[in-house]
Amino acid sequence: MNELVIELTEISPQEFFGQQNANIELLKKYFPKLKIVARGNKIKVFGDEELLEEFDKRFDELTGQFAKYNKLDENMIERVLTSTSKEDYTSSKSSGDVLVHGVSGRLIKAQTANQRRVVDACKKDDMVFAIGPAGTGKTYTGVALAVKALKEKQVRRIILTRPAVEAGENLGFLPGDLKEKLDPYMQPLYDALRDMIPAEKLEKYIEDGTIQIAPMAFMRGRTLDNAFVILDEAQNTTHAQMKMFLTRMGKNAKFLLTGDPGQIDLPRRVISGLKEALLILKDVDGISIIYLDDKDVIRHKLVKKVIDAYKNIEHQNQF
Repeated sequence: MNELVIELTEISPQEFFGQQNANIELLKKYFPKLKIVARGNKIKVFGDEELLEEFDKRFDELTGQFAKYNKLDENMIERVLTSTSKEDYTSSKSSGDVLVHGVSGRLIKAQTANQRRVVDACKKDDMVFAIGPAGTGKTYTGVALAVKALKEKQVRRIILTRPAVEAGENLGFLPGDLKEKLDPYMQPLYDALRDMIPAEKLEKYIEDGTIQIAPMAFMRGRTLDNAFVILDEAQNTTHAQMKMFLTRMGKNAKFLLTGDPGQIDLPRRVISGLKEALLILKDVDGISIIYLDDKDVIRHKLVKKVIDAYKNIEHQNQF
Protein backbone atom coordinates (compact mmCIF):
# COMPACT_ATOMS: atom_id res chain seq x y z
CA MET A 1 0.00 0.00 0.00
CA ASN A 2 1.32 3.44 -0.98
CA GLU A 3 1.62 6.32 1.49
CA LEU A 4 1.29 10.09 1.03
CA VAL A 5 2.38 12.50 3.78
CA ILE A 6 1.25 16.15 3.63
CA GLU A 7 2.51 18.73 6.11
CA LEU A 8 0.62 21.99 6.70
CA THR A 9 3.14 24.77 7.34
CA GLU A 10 1.60 28.10 6.34
CA ILE A 11 -2.02 27.58 7.43
CA SER A 12 -3.58 26.66 10.76
CA PRO A 13 -4.24 22.89 10.88
CA GLN A 14 -7.03 23.37 13.46
CA GLU A 15 -8.94 25.81 11.23
CA PHE A 16 -8.27 23.80 8.10
CA PHE A 17 -9.34 20.49 9.65
CA GLY A 18 -12.51 22.08 11.14
CA GLN A 19 -14.20 21.49 14.47
CA GLN A 20 -13.72 17.89 15.58
CA ASN A 21 -11.94 17.27 12.26
CA ALA A 22 -15.23 17.78 10.36
CA ASN A 23 -13.42 18.68 7.11
CA ILE A 24 -11.25 15.58 7.32
CA GLU A 25 -14.38 13.46 7.78
CA LEU A 26 -15.75 15.03 4.57
CA LEU A 27 -12.55 14.15 2.73
CA LYS A 28 -12.97 10.55 3.91
CA LYS A 29 -16.50 10.57 2.51
CA TYR A 30 -15.27 11.69 -0.93
CA PHE A 31 -12.29 9.31 -0.91
CA PRO A 32 -13.76 6.16 0.69
CA LYS A 33 -11.03 3.89 -0.74
CA LEU A 34 -8.26 5.83 0.98
CA LYS A 35 -7.27 5.67 4.64
CA ILE A 36 -6.82 9.26 5.87
CA VAL A 37 -5.22 10.03 9.24
CA ALA A 38 -4.77 13.62 10.54
CA ARG A 39 -2.41 14.28 13.46
CA GLY A 40 -0.87 17.59 14.48
CA ASN A 41 -0.03 19.46 11.31
CA LYS A 42 0.35 16.31 9.20
CA ILE A 43 -2.02 14.22 7.12
CA LYS A 44 -1.08 10.67 6.19
CA VAL A 45 -3.00 9.03 3.38
CA PHE A 46 -2.77 5.34 2.39
CA GLY A 47 -4.07 3.72 -0.79
CA ASP A 48 -3.56 3.13 -4.51
CA GLU A 49 -1.06 5.41 -6.24
CA GLU A 50 -3.58 6.78 -8.74
CA LEU A 51 -6.05 7.75 -6.00
CA LEU A 52 -3.26 9.29 -3.93
CA GLU A 53 -2.28 11.50 -6.89
CA GLU A 54 -5.89 12.67 -7.26
CA PHE A 55 -6.13 13.31 -3.50
CA ASP A 56 -2.86 15.28 -3.51
CA LYS A 57 -4.08 17.45 -6.39
CA ARG A 58 -7.47 18.18 -4.80
CA PHE A 59 -5.91 18.77 -1.38
CA ASP A 60 -3.56 21.32 -2.93
CA GLU A 61 -6.59 23.09 -4.43
CA LEU A 62 -8.34 23.09 -1.03
CA THR A 63 -5.33 24.67 0.69
CA GLY A 64 -5.27 27.30 -2.06
CA GLN A 65 -8.94 28.11 -1.44
CA PHE A 66 -8.33 28.25 2.32
CA ALA A 67 -5.38 30.62 1.88
CA LYS A 68 -7.51 32.86 -0.35
CA TYR A 69 -10.64 33.05 1.84
CA ASN A 70 -9.21 32.13 5.25
CA LYS A 71 -11.95 29.55 5.74
CA LEU A 72 -13.06 26.16 4.54
CA ASP A 73 -16.61 24.88 4.78
CA GLU A 74 -18.69 22.02 3.46
CA ASN A 75 -19.89 23.95 0.40
CA MET A 76 -16.36 24.91 -0.65
CA ILE A 77 -15.02 21.38 -0.12
CA GLU A 78 -17.84 19.94 -2.18
CA ARG A 79 -17.28 22.42 -5.02
CA VAL A 80 -13.56 21.64 -5.19
CA LEU A 81 -13.91 17.87 -4.87
CA THR A 82 -16.79 17.41 -7.31
CA SER A 83 -15.74 19.89 -9.99
CA THR A 84 -14.43 18.61 -13.29
CA SER A 85 -12.10 21.57 -13.76
CA LYS A 86 -10.59 24.37 -11.71
CA GLU A 87 -12.75 26.85 -13.62
CA ASP A 88 -15.80 25.47 -11.78
CA TYR A 89 -14.74 27.15 -8.55
CA THR A 90 -12.30 29.88 -9.63
CA SER A 91 -12.57 32.97 -11.81
CA SER A 92 -10.76 36.24 -12.36
CA LYS A 93 -8.75 37.38 -9.36
CA SER A 94 -10.47 40.77 -9.02
CA SER A 95 -13.98 39.26 -8.96
CA GLY A 96 -13.14 37.64 -5.62
CA ASP A 97 -12.30 41.00 -4.03
CA VAL A 98 -14.44 42.51 -1.29
CA LEU A 99 -17.47 44.16 -2.90
CA VAL A 100 -18.71 46.03 0.14
CA HIS A 101 -17.55 46.64 3.70
CA GLY A 102 -20.87 45.90 5.36
CA VAL A 103 -22.38 46.60 8.75
CA SER A 104 -20.27 45.61 11.82
CA GLY A 105 -17.15 45.21 9.68
CA ARG A 106 -18.67 42.44 7.59
CA LEU A 107 -16.71 41.80 4.38
CA ILE A 108 -19.10 41.02 1.55
CA LYS A 109 -17.69 39.27 -1.49
CA ALA A 110 -18.76 36.77 -4.13
CA GLN A 111 -18.20 33.36 -2.57
CA THR A 112 -18.53 30.91 -5.46
CA ALA A 113 -17.18 30.75 -9.00
CA ASN A 114 -20.56 31.50 -10.57
CA GLN A 115 -21.19 34.41 -8.21
CA ARG A 116 -17.82 35.77 -9.27
CA ARG A 117 -18.86 35.30 -12.89
CA VAL A 118 -21.86 37.51 -12.16
CA VAL A 119 -19.42 40.13 -10.81
CA ASP A 120 -17.23 39.85 -13.93
CA ALA A 121 -20.28 40.03 -16.22
CA CYS A 122 -21.52 43.22 -14.54
CA LYS A 123 -18.12 44.84 -15.12
CA LYS A 124 -18.22 43.91 -18.79
CA ASP A 125 -21.90 44.29 -19.78
CA ASP A 126 -24.71 46.67 -18.84
CA MET A 127 -27.40 43.98 -18.79
CA VAL A 128 -26.88 40.71 -16.93
CA PHE A 129 -29.19 37.79 -16.19
CA ALA A 130 -28.28 35.71 -13.09
CA ILE A 131 -30.28 32.49 -13.25
CA GLY A 132 -30.39 29.74 -10.65
CA PRO A 133 -32.25 28.04 -7.80
CA ALA A 134 -32.96 29.37 -4.31
CA GLY A 135 -29.99 30.03 -2.07
CA THR A 136 -27.38 30.55 -4.77
CA GLY A 137 -26.78 34.20 -3.78
CA LYS A 138 -28.18 35.80 -6.94
CA THR A 139 -30.03 38.63 -5.19
CA TYR A 140 -27.45 39.13 -2.45
CA THR A 141 -24.56 39.39 -4.92
CA GLY A 142 -26.62 41.75 -7.07
CA VAL A 143 -27.46 44.05 -4.16
CA ALA A 144 -23.77 44.09 -3.13
CA LEU A 145 -22.79 45.13 -6.67
CA ALA A 146 -25.43 47.87 -6.62
CA VAL A 147 -24.26 49.22 -3.24
CA LYS A 148 -20.65 49.14 -4.46
CA ALA A 149 -21.61 51.12 -7.59
CA LEU A 150 -23.46 53.69 -5.46
CA LYS A 151 -20.60 54.08 -2.96
CA GLU A 152 -18.09 54.50 -5.78
CA LYS A 153 -20.39 57.09 -7.44
CA GLN A 154 -20.70 55.02 -10.62
CA VAL A 155 -24.48 55.49 -10.32
CA ARG A 156 -26.68 58.00 -8.50
CA ARG A 157 -29.36 55.60 -7.31
CA ILE A 158 -30.32 51.99 -6.78
CA ILE A 159 -33.69 50.69 -7.93
CA LEU A 160 -34.84 47.30 -6.69
CA THR A 161 -38.02 45.81 -8.02
CA ARG A 162 -40.05 42.59 -8.10
CA PRO A 163 -43.18 41.62 -9.99
CA ALA A 164 -46.01 41.59 -7.43
CA VAL A 165 -47.04 37.98 -7.96
CA GLU A 166 -47.92 36.17 -4.76
CA ALA A 167 -46.39 32.74 -4.19
CA GLY A 168 -49.64 31.02 -3.32
CA GLU A 169 -50.75 33.94 -1.13
CA ASN A 170 -52.96 36.96 -1.65
CA LEU A 171 -51.65 40.45 -0.96
CA GLY A 172 -55.23 41.70 -0.69
CA PHE A 173 -55.70 39.89 2.59
CA LEU A 174 -52.69 41.49 4.25
CA PRO A 175 -53.45 44.42 6.59
CA GLY A 176 -52.43 48.03 5.91
CA ASP A 177 -51.96 50.39 2.98
CA LEU A 178 -50.14 49.52 -0.25
CA LYS A 179 -46.64 50.16 1.20
CA GLU A 180 -47.40 48.06 4.29
CA LYS A 181 -48.78 45.29 2.08
CA LEU A 182 -45.71 45.30 -0.15
CA ASP A 183 -42.95 45.73 2.46
CA PRO A 184 -43.03 42.07 3.61
CA TYR A 185 -42.98 40.99 -0.05
CA MET A 186 -39.86 43.08 -0.68
CA GLN A 187 -38.26 41.86 2.57
CA PRO A 188 -35.37 39.88 0.97
CA LEU A 189 -34.18 43.10 -0.67
CA TYR A 190 -34.39 45.04 2.61
CA ASP A 191 -32.54 42.22 4.39
CA ALA A 192 -29.63 42.34 1.94
CA LEU A 193 -29.41 46.14 2.16
CA ARG A 194 -29.41 46.05 5.98
CA ASP A 195 -26.31 43.84 5.89
CA MET A 196 -24.49 46.39 3.75
CA ILE A 197 -25.66 49.86 4.80
CA PRO A 198 -26.08 51.14 8.41
CA ALA A 199 -29.78 51.52 9.38
CA GLU A 200 -29.76 55.32 9.70
CA LYS A 201 -28.05 55.84 6.35
CA LEU A 202 -30.30 53.29 4.65
CA GLU A 203 -33.40 55.09 5.97
CA LYS A 204 -32.06 58.40 4.61
CA TYR A 205 -31.31 56.83 1.21
CA ILE A 206 -34.86 55.44 1.01
CA GLU A 207 -36.42 58.75 2.12
CA ASP A 208 -34.55 60.84 -0.48
CA GLY A 209 -35.05 58.30 -3.27
CA THR A 210 -31.39 57.31 -3.61
CA ILE A 211 -32.58 53.75 -3.00
CA GLN A 212 -36.00 52.85 -4.35
CA ILE A 213 -37.73 49.54 -3.62
CA ALA A 214 -40.97 49.15 -5.52
CA PRO A 215 -43.15 46.61 -7.33
CA MET A 216 -42.69 46.36 -11.06
CA ALA A 217 -45.85 48.29 -11.92
CA PHE A 218 -44.09 51.44 -10.64
CA MET A 219 -41.56 51.13 -13.48
CA ARG A 220 -44.06 51.83 -16.25
CA GLY A 221 -43.44 55.08 -18.13
CA ARG A 222 -40.05 55.75 -16.48
CA THR A 223 -36.62 56.03 -18.05
CA LEU A 224 -33.99 54.77 -15.64
CA ASP A 225 -30.79 56.82 -16.01
CA ASN A 226 -27.66 56.72 -13.83
CA ALA A 227 -29.03 53.79 -11.88
CA PHE A 228 -28.19 50.24 -10.89
CA VAL A 229 -31.48 48.43 -11.38
CA ILE A 230 -32.21 44.93 -10.09
CA LEU A 231 -35.26 42.97 -11.16
CA ASP A 232 -35.63 40.17 -8.62
CA GLU A 233 -37.82 37.07 -9.08
CA ALA A 234 -37.90 37.81 -12.82
CA GLN A 235 -39.43 34.40 -13.56
CA ASN A 236 -42.77 35.86 -12.41
CA THR A 237 -42.89 38.53 -15.11
CA THR A 238 -45.20 38.21 -18.09
CA HIS A 239 -44.10 38.88 -21.68
CA ALA A 240 -45.49 42.46 -21.48
CA GLN A 241 -43.88 43.18 -18.09
CA MET A 242 -40.48 41.94 -19.19
CA LYS A 243 -40.53 43.94 -22.42
CA MET A 244 -41.67 47.03 -20.51
CA PHE A 245 -38.89 46.61 -17.93
CA LEU A 246 -36.07 46.00 -20.42
CA THR A 247 -37.03 49.08 -22.41
CA ARG A 248 -36.78 51.33 -19.32
CA MET A 249 -32.98 51.28 -19.61
CA GLY A 250 -31.50 54.78 -19.78
CA LYS A 251 -28.02 56.30 -19.98
CA ASN A 252 -25.33 55.01 -17.63
CA ALA A 253 -27.59 52.25 -16.29
CA LYS A 254 -26.80 48.72 -15.17
CA PHE A 255 -29.61 46.15 -15.28
CA LEU A 256 -29.33 42.90 -13.33
CA LEU A 257 -32.19 40.41 -13.60
CA THR A 258 -32.32 37.46 -11.23
CA GLY A 259 -34.67 34.52 -11.33
CA ASP A 260 -35.32 30.82 -10.99
CA PRO A 261 -37.26 29.34 -13.93
CA GLY A 262 -38.10 26.39 -11.67
CA GLN A 263 -40.15 28.54 -9.27
CA ILE A 264 -42.75 30.25 -11.44
CA ASP A 265 -45.86 31.51 -9.56
CA LEU A 266 -47.72 32.80 -12.63
CA PRO A 267 -51.17 31.43 -13.51
CA ARG A 268 -51.18 28.39 -15.78
CA ARG A 269 -50.77 29.02 -19.50
CA VAL A 270 -49.08 32.40 -18.81
CA ILE A 271 -45.60 32.32 -20.35
CA SER A 272 -42.79 33.51 -18.09
CA GLY A 273 -41.22 36.70 -19.43
CA LEU A 274 -37.87 35.49 -18.09
CA LYS A 275 -37.94 32.19 -19.97
CA GLU A 276 -38.85 34.02 -23.16
CA ALA A 277 -36.15 36.68 -22.66
CA LEU A 278 -33.46 34.04 -22.11
CA LEU A 279 -34.35 32.50 -25.47
CA ILE A 280 -34.53 35.66 -27.55
CA LEU A 281 -31.63 37.59 -25.93
CA LYS A 282 -29.06 34.80 -25.56
CA ASP A 283 -27.03 35.91 -28.58
CA VAL A 284 -27.34 39.69 -28.13
CA ASP A 285 -23.96 41.40 -27.78
CA GLY A 286 -23.70 43.35 -24.52
CA ILE A 287 -25.99 41.01 -22.57
CA SER A 288 -24.55 38.31 -20.28
CA ILE A 289 -26.44 35.29 -18.99
CA ILE A 290 -24.86 33.52 -16.01
CA TYR A 291 -26.29 30.24 -14.75
CA LEU A 292 -25.83 29.31 -11.09
CA ASP A 293 -26.54 25.81 -9.80
CA ASP A 294 -26.77 23.79 -6.60
CA LYS A 295 -22.98 23.99 -6.18
CA ASP A 296 -23.48 27.71 -5.50
CA VAL A 297 -25.98 27.17 -2.68
CA ILE A 298 -24.60 28.86 0.43
CA ARG A 299 -27.55 28.34 2.75
CA HIS A 300 -27.98 25.35 5.07
CA LYS A 301 -26.66 22.09 3.57
CA LEU A 302 -30.22 20.69 3.53
CA VAL A 303 -31.21 23.31 0.90
CA LYS A 304 -29.16 21.42 -1.71
CA LYS A 305 -30.90 18.17 -0.83
CA VAL A 306 -34.32 19.86 -1.06
CA ILE A 307 -33.44 21.32 -4.49
CA ASP A 308 -32.31 17.89 -5.73
CA ALA A 309 -35.43 16.15 -4.40
CA TYR A 310 -37.77 18.65 -6.08
CA LYS A 311 -35.72 18.56 -9.28
CA ASN A 312 -36.41 14.83 -9.58
CA ILE A 313 -40.18 15.32 -9.17
CA GLU A 314 -40.28 18.29 -11.58
CA HIS A 315 -38.43 16.32 -14.27
CA GLN A 316 -40.94 13.47 -13.90
CA ASN A 317 -43.90 15.87 -14.20
CA GLN A 318 -42.59 17.72 -17.23
CA PHE A 319 -44.22 15.42 -19.75
